[in-house]
Amino acid sequence: MHLDQLDLALLTALHDHPRSGPLELSRLTKVARATVQSRIQRLENAGVITGYGPDIDLEAAAHPLTAFVTLEIAQGALEEVASELAAIPTILEAYMTTGSADVLCKVAAADHADLQDTLLELNHSASVVRSTSVVVLGTVVPPRVLPLLERSAATRASRAPAHR
Repeated sequence: MHLDQLDLALLTALHDHPRSGPLELSRLTKVARATVQSRIQRLENAGVITGYGPDIDLEAAAHPLTAFVTLEIAQGALEEVASELAAIPTILEAYMTTGSADVLCKVAAADHADLQDTLLELNHSASVVRSTSVVVLGTVVPPRVLPLLERSAATRASRAPAHR
């Protein structure tokens, strides 16, 4: 789905004001409420908007330690590893990758001992050949998507007359 300026304005407004309803979004974007509702519905149907859950600060929720763990896995063991990773609560995300590692995991832990327990659990898997971990010291660029979408939408005019 290609996003235009109005789509981007709505996504930005939702990002900046996540609890806003259609009427408030209409006021913020200066377009009709019906247009806002139809655009939001279209973005949801296309899978661009995937949810409205709260952003959770893991440090404030007693899990201040973040690490990235790369896994080299046995040939053909991806499904087994995927189910093992899904069963470990400290694994926040896991991705198949190219390069020397097969899987990249984002891990959260309460402390170093908690991280060590997770690493030991990963290494007990018969499917994991080797793991390497790096501890995050700080955030340089926080998770974001709006700059990418702004770049893509910059050349697309909005179909909503009031938002041109």
